[in-house]
Amino acid sequence: MSPMSPLLQEKLESFRARHIAWFEHELNRTAAAPQLQEAMAYSALLGGKRIRPFLVYATGEMLDVPLAALDAPAAALECIHAYSLAHDDLPAMDNDALRRGQPTCHVKFGEATAILAGDALQALAFELIGREHPQLAPEQQIAMIRKLAEASGASGMCGGQALDIAATGKATLQSELETIHHLKTGALIRAALAIGALAAPNVSPAILAALDEYGQAIGLAFQVKDDILDQTSDPETLGKATAADIALNKTTYATLLGIDGAEQLLKQLTEKALHALQQIPYNTELLQDFTEYLVTRDH
Repeated sequence: MSPMSPLLQEKLESFRARHIAWFEHELNRTAAAPQLQEAMAYSALLGGKRIRPFLVYATGEMLDVPLAALDAPAAALECIHAYSLAHDDLPAMDNDALRRGQPTCHVKFGEATAILAGDALQALAFELIGREHPQLAPEQQIAMIRKLAEASGASGMCGGQALDIAATGKATLQSELETIHHLKTGALIRAALAIGALAAPNVSPAILAALDEYGQAIGLAFQVKDDILDQTSDPETLGKATAADIALNKTTYATLLGIDGAEQLLKQLTEKALHALQQIPYNTELLQDFTEYLVTRDH
């Protein structure tokens, strides 16, 4: 893995620390059912790269949005991501026992609590993003809520998961694989970029379009890199089981194209992402550095 730039390392650490502190405070307020609260915090706060919150903060900061206006949107993205993982790990879905190097939510708390924790995190996402905020106009919040709902539901992440399940045990074309992952992985990444930008008053359609093009490229690149690591890394490094998709007879970019072919696709997607950033008339250095990190990471 190439060295992380000092700028990216500083921002990843500072944004992550800010996000965790803010998010933990909010999760501690949901005290009606202690075990449910514990399972929600376990799913949402235990490890993880925090890529989606980072993209909210990085995009908003690029557009001169105060960080205080980005805390709730960043946490909302992580709520949706964490809920999807808690449900995705269930026996009825991927049946995984390890997540971020720890027992999955249903292994630790039981299936019923894991399902409820996911449901509650999903609801919390929209509660957080919809709260009155002095630095966000109601129309901005409505646009954020709409973007997050679209990215999370049948036309986004859940639709991609459904297509992924339907593809299990079947030969899958590259175009079909792209559709699955544009929805399953890419939709929330694109939403994080859009929501960070929507926190800026009167953000231009051109900037939103360029960020969406960038998000499509890095969303797919993220999955391609994951597929490569699934075959070339180990559970200790990744913090989760490897070759899980192969065991379920699912097509991945690495099995479809081979490692060399997947690496070539990763290079093409990287170039597309960087080209999209060139269309944005702001300082995109942090997003450029993040792109390099995303495609060279080892976990």
